[in-house]
Amino acid sequence: MASAEPWVGSWRPHKPRGPIAALYRSPGPKYALPGLTGVNKHDPTKYKAPVFSLGKLHIQTSPDCSPGPRYLVPSNITRDGRDGTPAFSLHSRPKEPRLFQAPGPGRYSPERSGRSVFRSAPAYSLSGRSKDMSTHKTPGPASYNLPPVLGPKTVATSAAPTYSLCGRSKNGSFHEDLKKTPGPAAYKVVDPCIYRQKPPHFSMTGRNFAPGETTRKPGPGTHYPENVTVTRGKAPSFSFGLRHSEYIAPLIVDVAE
Repeated sequence: MASAEPWVGSWRPHKPRGPIAALYRSPGPKYALPGLTGVNKHDPTKYKAPVFSLGKLHIQTSPDCSPGPRYLVPSNITRDGRDGTPAFSLHSRPKEPRLFQAPGPGRYSPERSGRSVFRSAPAYSLSGRSKDMSTHKTPGPASYNLPPVLGPKTVATSAAPTYSLCGRSKNGSFHEDLKKTPGPAAYKVVDPCIYRQKPPHFSMTGRNFAPGETTRKPGPGTHYPENVTVTRGKAPSFSFGLRHSEYIAPLIVDVAE
């Protein structure tokens, strides 16, 4: 039986053992070349046109920039500084400095030096208290209290027995429950019907009816056999209505305008 794969000379084609580059299709080397448009990755061997940006103007934050020639330079300013022309101001004349004047004999008062040289009696003033003394908050005589003499809280004397009218305390009394155990009243009485024979019980509720159909049925007086005309003959009857023609249009009262 001949093989399905043809021979090419002395070599027979077969499937590769692993993936090779020839099995995958690629666009070729056209994408490896640098582009001719844009700014980034432009081909350096080709001509590049000038590029202008549309960005906004940023404010200069440097304080060293000068305002330029828009300010008027005064006429008395030269490249060497101010010119030597005398200028007069409208200020007042400054006061001339005075020399130190020593006090004369009439500036002293020796009659007032008696308190400093000789002994004098104490003198008290009636002036108000200065504000500097307000920071010294020392207690006065009225800040202290003498120990009481009457009552149970005496210090220097013996106190008589006193009796209080307070309520009886639960702690330490004769009826204090130290074990915290429940008493006889803490238990509920057991119903005798639980452990003895239970007698019959009767309720006071209303009478219960068996469920049934609640539809109202007609009675004998509801029917009128004298008005039956289906099973027997009926005398002719005439109405007193008007005969209307089939070709008369009906009367339309409400007409929409």
